[in-house]
Parts: sequence; C-alpha cells; structure tokens
Amino acid sequence: MKLTLIGGGGFRVPLVFKALLADTSAKRVTELRLFDTDATRLHAISAVLDELGLEAIQPPRLVVTQDIATALHGTDFVFAAIRVGGTRGRALDEQVSLRHGVIGQETVGAGGISYALRGIPVALDLVEQIKLHAPEAWVINFTNPAGVITEVMQRHLGDRVIGICDSPVGLARRIMDTLKGAGLVELDLPAPGSGTDRVHLKYAGLNHLGWLTGLHVDGEDVLPLLLERPDLIESFEEGRLFGAPLVQALGAVPNEYLHYYYFAREDLAIDDAAPQTRGVFLQAQQRTFYEGISETASGALQLWERTRLEREETYMATNREAAGNFDRDATDLETGGYDKVALAIMHAIANDVPAELILNVANRGLLPDLDDAAVIEVPCRVDGRGVTPLRDATLPNHGRGMVVNAKYVERRTMDAAINHSRDDALLALTHHPLVDSFAVAGELLDDLVDSFDELSYLKEATHA
Repeated sequence: MKLTLIGGGGFRVPLVFKALLADTSAKRVTELRLFDTDATRLHAISAVLDELGLEAIQPPRLVVTQDIATALHGTDFVFAAIRVGGTRGRALDEQVSLRHGVIGQETVGAGGISYALRGIPVALDLVEQIKLHAPEAWVINFTNPAGVITEVMQRHLGDRVIGICDSPVGLARRIMDTLKGAGLVELDLPAPGSGTDRVHLKYAGLNHLGWLTGLHVDGEDVLPLLLERPDLIESFEEGRLFGAPLVQALGAVPNEYLHYYYFAREDLAIDDAAPQTRGVFLQAQQRTFYEGISETASGALQLWERTRLEREETYMATNREAAGNFDRDATDLETGGYDKVALAIMHAIANDVPAELILNVANRGLLPDLDDAAVIEVPCRVDGRGVTPLRDATLPNHGRGMVVNAKYVERRTMDAAINHSRDDALLALTHHPLVDSFAVAGELLDDLVDSFDELSYLKEATHA
C-alpha cells in the first residue's frame, strides 16, 4: 500500500513514520512518498526517517520528491499537512492580530481566517493534481483550519476526503484514563477509538469547536461519574484549563481550543504580556532544528526528539498560564495523536477492521442547525466501506449558536478565497466572536493583506 504525504518536510512527519513502523497488519503501508516544495526541509526530515528505519523490520520504502506527479501517481492514500507561509506566517498572523487588540490563534481567531485565506487556493491546486494523478485515492486532511480545508476539498473530491484532528481523541483518552485511575471503570477497557463495541463516544461540533457530551461503556454513560467530581475534573488537562465550575455548568467537556472563547479576555491579556507569541517561538525553534540537521550528517533523530519534547512542553502555554500556570502531564508529552488517527483510518479501510473515530465529515442531516454539505466533527465508524458518521450526534444547546456562527464565518472565508471577495473576508472577520469591531476588522484585514503576498488577491475591493 502506498501513502503520499503532502507537506513531507513538516516537523511532525516522523510521528507518522513511527506509527507506520509499528503497523504489522497485512495491508500496511509499504511505500511512503514525501512531497514538499522546500528541499531543505525534505532533506532534514528524510534524515530523521532514515535513522528511525535503521533498526526496523521491513520499513516502508521511502520516496522523497519535489515532483507532484511522482508523489501522487498510483498512490492509495494522500495525507495533506500543508502550512502555507510556514511558521513565519503563523507568527505574522499572531503579531498582526495582537497589534489590533484581538487574539490571533492560528485556527480559531483572526489568524485562523488569514491562514485559511492563504491555504484554500493551495488546497484547490492540490485537488486538481489528485484528480489528475490519483483519482481513486483516499485523502486524509490535517491541513488547518481542518474543517475549512476539508470542506473545500470535499466539494471537488466528495466523501473520499476525511478531515482529522488529534484534540478530540486526546480529550477522550484523558477522561477515560481519569476514570480508570479513580476506579470508576475497568482498567482493561480498550482505549477510545479502538472500534470496540464496549466504548462509544458522544461528541459534536466543528473542528476546534466541539464538546464531549457522553462516554458510553457497555451501554452506560459514565461521563456523569466524572462531572459530579470536581477533583477528578481538575485532574486532567482540559479540566484544569476550564475549571470544574464551567465544566459542571456545561454538563460537557469542551475541546481545549474553546478556551479562547470562554476565556477570551484572560487569554488576550496573557498573549499581550508574553515576551513572544507561540508562532515566534516555533519559528525560531524550527529554524534551529532544520539548520542544525543541514550542518551535520548524524544525530538527526536525537535533535528531532529533543525539539519535539520542547514543543510539546510549551503547547498552549499561555492558556495554561491563564488557567493557573500548570504543567502538562508526562503522558501528554508523548503526542502520537493525529498520526495514530491517520493510521487507524488507513488500517480500517484497507483491512476492513472497524474503528470508531472522531472525524471531520459532511453533515448529511446529522446536526439540524447546519446544511448537508457543512463539514462537522463527530464520531464515525470506519471500515472497508469507508466512513459512516454515527447517527446519534447531538450538539449541546449552549453550543448551537456558537457552531452556527462559526460555520457562517467559515463559509464567508471560503467564498472570499474562491471568489477573491474582499467583502466576504471582511464579513468573516467582523462576525468572528474574537473580533469585536467592524472598524477593527477592516483595519486588521488591510494589515494582513499587506503582510502576505499570498493575500494579494484581496487588495482591491471585489464583490462575489
């Protein structure tokens, strides 16, 4: 089986390779193709993978290329993980947003809109290449904002495009581990997402905007056992982020990215006071990593591991500071989230071994507040027939307005990029809850357009 990784020079690619090395199934990936427009990044990541494969038994054959036809021709799965503008773009999004007094987080704030406006044209170009060279391939999208990019690609490639994120499965795993540690569920229960009939999740929303509303074990919802215990709620990462009073009031556990909505004032104050933004930190860190590998012929894997650990330790650091400045648990530093979700999808489809995963898929009537084509994030069954959303997805009442508004913002962002419409870009920014002024939205859009060559198509006022 062949897997093509678009964005093959990305820092987290070795996580995917590790997951592939651990797969012993009959129809495992035997050829991994890395494609990237940046030769330096490709060289660095391939050096890490070469070291990882030295002691592996029958590692996948590695193909490193900057030719898109070579990367795609005859492939079975395409894994899209593109960052248009790189970490420099993320840093700029954050800095420009903060200059205008708004949060610039890369997926849920004004920065997310900017990121999507840069990424959608590239995603559409990739769609055309897939239609030409690999029309039967399954496409697993991790390009952020994942819901937006998945929906844009689905318009042209249909349901063979599946969006993934590691946040929901991480949330479910942490809650299950908490309940096991408290003796409230059996220790030998399979992990969420394993496809077992014993464990089912109830989760609904959009990417980075969803809530876990139920955790069913052998037919019984055990989430209330967590919700009635403030000490247990505040013993895992999301519980500490939001605090027991909010989680108990909601009657659900929010995705970690909802911290930017529920604590917008606190997060903005921390971001303003921070010596540097997350993007600036990652930009410097990754420059050191990639340049470090280019200057040495050995030790690539050790340098990557050291850099990865530092990256994970500082993940959502400003949010944790706003919530009391707690450290991440050691188990959460292992990552292994999105890569394992991607492998689980491929394994389930290729081997017809069922799995239950939280994925980004077309709504098709699941959430009545949204139209059929809207990409949502819900539990799905994956097997040899493909992906089937489970029909019991339900939004909590307190989240319905937030989701409808967020989908409106996503749609205006898509229209802005596809139709080169400045009006739609302005509407997207104006209606985002983290941008509190039409005047600020206009000034912010002007600043973003001036900061990115990729947004030059929005320089002149246009109308869809």
